[in-house]
Amino acid sequence: MFSKKKMNTSINNILQVIDEADAIIIGAGAGLSSAAGYTYDGKRFDKYFHDFKEKYGIQDMYSGGFYPFESLEEYWAWWSRHIYYNRYQDHLELYQKLLKLVQDKDYFVITTNVDHCFQKAGFDKQRLFYTQGDYGLLQCSKPCHQETYDNEKRIKQMIKEQRDMKIPTHLIPHCPHCGKAMTINLRCDDTFVEDQGWQQAMNRYLDFLRRHQGLKVVYLELGVGYNTPSIIKYPFWKMVEKNKEATYICINQETYCPESIKKQSYCLNTDIKTFLESLVQE
Repeated sequence: MFSKKKMNTSINNILQVIDEADAIIIGAGAGLSSAAGYTYDGKRFDKYFHDFKEKYGIQDMYSGGFYPFESLEEYWAWWSRHIYYNRYQDHLELYQKLLKLVQDKDYFVITTNVDHCFQKAGFDKQRLFYTQGDYGLLQCSKPCHQETYDNEKRIKQMIKEQRDMKIPTHLIPHCPHCGKAMTINLRCDDTFVEDQGWQQAMNRYLDFLRRHQGLKVVYLELGVGYNTPSIIKYPFWKMVEKNKEATYICINQETYCPESIKKQSYCLNTDIKTFLESLVQE
């Protein structure tokens, strides 16, 4: 954790770097949503999943997502709650502060988060790339085709009608093409559907990177861990190393950067919420 004096110095330097930047690329991981209030364990987990905890000994939302439930009725009772409280319940204040910081800049967001918070907080949809999917979308589990489907109405119906950790059988979603069970559009294996919207977002991100090569680009990494470092962290390092005008800013409880980009970097072992509030306040 940084001392207050060092933190204040870093904040001032970072604000200057952001002010002078030609572009800002935000790379956001699970730590950002956790700082915003989307915690997957503790009191929040106990509040919404106490019955699953008592029956199966599940201790957090993340591990519960891999549990081999006995039926699709129970599977969707779990997942409808998981999706509802992490996709359709809003904790957007921190995201709105981040938007305030970059809204007048040329920015783009790449994120492994699937809770849709950036768009709900007001970020431009055309400047967002959700690499790992969206809790708000369903896909064929096979999959027999490369399309996704909005699930809000069905998920809210599941929440309303579930009893004893089960949903009614008629609410189980099935693929409209092949009839197989549907699943959430989350990247966990090679069945993940990269639909037209996903492809378009990827192309916009790649184009943004291409157009800003060699310019003063700030790579602002927030809450990115080492579960999937090849999506955000490692590419950020590589792009900063190639561009001596670029700056890498990493905010997390544990931070690190290669020696080759150390002079171009700010790595703050601090709370994301405290950091963003300090930036906006300044």
